[in-house]
Amino acid sequence: MSDVRVRFCPSPTGNPHVGMVRTALFNWAFARHTGGTFVFRIEDTDSARDSEESYDALLAALRWLGLDWDEGPEVGGPYGPYRQSERRENYSAMVQRLLESGHAYECFCSPEELEVRRKQAMAEKRAPGYDGHCRDLSAEQRAIFTAEGREAVVRFRMPDRDFTWNDLIRGDITFAAGQVPDYVLQRANGEPLYTLVNPVDDAAMHITHVLRGEDLLSSTPRQIALYEAMIEIDAFAGPVPQFGHLPYVMGEGNKKLSKRDPESSLQMYRDEGYLPEGLVNYLALLGWSPGGDVEFFSKQQMAESFTLERVNPNPARFDLKKCTAINGDWIRSLGAQELVDRLLPYLVRDGVVSDPPSPAQVDLVRAVVPLISERMETLGQASGMVGFLFVDEVVVDPDDAAKIMGEEAVQVLGAAHEALSELSDWSTESIEAALRAALIDGLGLKPKVAFGPVRLAVTGRRVSPPLFESMDLLGPDTSLARIAALRGA
Repeated sequence: MSDVRVRFCPSPTGNPHVGMVRTALFNWAFARHTGGTFVFRIEDTDSARDSEESYDALLAALRWLGLDWDEGPEVGGPYGPYRQSERRENYSAMVQRLLESGHAYECFCSPEELEVRRKQAMAEKRAPGYDGHCRDLSAEQRAIFTAEGREAVVRFRMPDRDFTWNDLIRGDITFAAGQVPDYVLQRANGEPLYTLVNPVDDAAMHITHVLRGEDLLSSTPRQIALYEAMIEIDAFAGPVPQFGHLPYVMGEGNKKLSKRDPESSLQMYRDEGYLPEGLVNYLALLGWSPGGDVEFFSKQQMAESFTLERVNPNPARFDLKKCTAINGDWIRSLGAQELVDRLLPYLVRDGVVSDPPSPAQVDLVRAVVPLISERMETLGQASGMVGFLFVDEVVVDPDDAAKIMGEEAVQVLGAAHEALSELSDWSTESIEAALRAALIDGLGLKPKVAFGPVRLAVTGRRVSPPLFESMDLLGPDTSLARIAALRGA
């Protein structure tokens, strides 16, 4: 199946979202599994909404996720350019050929007239779509409308027959004759619409399989009809691509995940410190499975086993907790040095270490990584976990202090300071032995009660990396000074 050609063709409007990324991932995996070609195309014909900022964000998103493309922006290819804003002459020429062949026609209906007829159709319990009012205008009627200053859109003339195709994911699907009204190909200002540019470019780029979201299912009979018209006028040699419609991604309350939902923003995951490997792993599970109970795999492993037969047509629910848990598994799968390299940009961003980090700071990060890797689910959590190691004076969390500090805590800090001051060997083992002897054996306290005040003094929080190892990294002077400071506060 090395002749497989699939495409990912987003519009550069707004920030990339996880539903879009899931579509890109499935197309990429199908291309890699079959030895085919993954085409990245930008559909930027909507001048009012498209932006260069969004275009740059799309490219950055695919790069970050590791979804390399074989043809497209910055890569090129035999069917470029791969930005639709640079292909406008193709669309204008196709519209003209469709008009001349009778497959399309000018429609002079104003928005107000269309709305009146739509309401009338609904009142009469008829389909509210376009009623073909301008389908058979004579040349004289068109000339009169033009002389009146009316502007015309170009509509495609839908054939009066059923449209059936075998969906690669959903099986046979039929749209009955009359169910799909004539649709607009080109606005009155000459701007082409998605309904035109998408099939025209798919034909020009020899796309063989169209894998896209279920929300575009209703556009498929329109596009099949347009493909057939292009074949009839010798503008396309065929065959018509095969279609497969991916399941919806659902959010909270069983509603389709919206661009406005916080968990749909790809940038949120980058900011929070999700690994691209972890996010790709989780998104792959939204409608697909490698089989068995396997849920942890790389994108390369996904590509090796990816088949459309394993794509579930039922809606997939986005579970942020599961996504985060899988990301934690990926963090723990990294080698120590790689985790250090991934953490440093977040520690720099949060002001925990300098920019660039000093050698001493890098060494300290390297030393603390084994203490926090089991506790982290995102890289962004590291700053809160290890920040106390990189400051001269720790800031004690007031809420944590209110829960821990009291007369007994003051006694604990005094006994801890005294026991630790006598240590000649400052090591994890000796620190633990001294504190257990003084607080558990000496004061008869349970570990949670005994070590809570010491942890608060040293790290500023009730929850932190392992206490004894943290104190070992801080050293005796800093550790004792913090205990004394909280005891006297």
